[in-house]
Amino acid sequence: MTAEALDQEHKSGERKWRRRSLWSLVLLIPLALAVESYDSVRTLLRNNDLFPRRVAWGQSAHFAGSDWKLTNLRGAFGMSNLPPDSVPVLADFQVKIGNSDLQKLWLGCKVMLIDKDGRRWSPTSIVSLKTPDNIGNCVSAIFSGARTGDTLNLRETFLVPKEATKSIWPAIGVASERPHFLLFQLEKD
Repeated sequence: MTAEALDQEHKSGERKWRRRSLWSLVLLIPLALAVESYDSVRTLLRNNDLFPRRVAWGQSAHFAGSDWKLTNLRGAFGMSNLPPDSVPVLADFQVKIGNSDLQKLWLGCKVMLIDKDGRRWSPTSIVSLKTPDNIGNCVSAIFSGARTGDTLNLRETFLVPKEATKSIWPAIGVASERPHFLLFQLEKD
């Protein structure tokens, strides 16, 4: 073999490997992105309420080992010292305990209101209303010592803009069910 033929064969082999390397990048770059973003996507899904499970008015839904039912959603009017054009809203739930391991199943319990535009409101401590002794909230229920078969009454208080009260729905999210959450439909829906 002549030097020129060897040089030509070397160049041909080099081109073949260069082409293979470029094609392997088409596979390796998306694979590397997927591996690098896996933990971020998993964290996003674990920490956010993304997919609603709709619950019709008056119905209960099994969620986080218990049966949840929205019993009332109403405004609390006639209060002073509130921001203008805002309304306190009370959301009442009745929960029949199925699995009493609430500290595990209800971890990260979050009650919220969601409007038609996707805006969300969390409970507030700005509005303090006297609550009967037999009514707790999501967090207090976790440490209540409730047993299987017990029924808990829960209430959360929100402060929302007056214009949003026409289109809000209560929702419940817990870490053990995320990214799914319960979205309660109202009687008028």
